[in-house]
Amino acid sequence: PRFLPLCGSFGPGDSPSPRGGTGGGEGMATGAPDSQARFGQSVKGLLTEKVNTCGTDVIALTKQVLKGSRSSELLGQAARNMVLQEDAILHSEDSLRKMAIITTHLQYQQEAIQKNVEQSSDLQDQLNHLLK
Repeated sequence: PRFLPLCGSFGPGDSPSPRGGTGGGEGMATGAPDSQARFGQSVKGLLTEKVNTCGTDVIALTKQVLKGSRSSELLGQAARNMVLQEDAILHSEDSLRKMAIITTHLQYQQEAIQKNVEQSSDLQDQLNHLLK
C-alpha cells in the first residue's frame, strides 16, 4: 500500500507552529488565522487525496480477491475434469484389455476353423475315393 506522509507534503509556510510558519517575526495576531486556514485547506486536500487513494486501493484489492476466488473455482473445475478424464482413461484401458482377450479367442477360433476346413477337405477326398 502507498502511504503519503502527512507532514512531508506541507510547504514551509504551512507549518502548524504557532508562529505562522513563515519564519518572519509575525505575531500570533496577524498571521495565525491566515496560516491556519491554509493549513486546514492543505490537510483537507491531503485527506481527500488519501480517501481517494484508499478507495482505489480497496477497489483493486476487491478485484484481486474476486480474481483469486475465480481462480479457485477454475482450479476446482479443472480437478473435477481431470478426475473424469482419469476415469475415462481407466475405462478405455479396461476395454482394450477385454478386446485383446476377445482378439486372442477369435484367433484360436479361426485356427480351429481353418484346421476343420483342411480336415473336411481331406475327408471329402477320402469319401470321393471310396465312392469310386
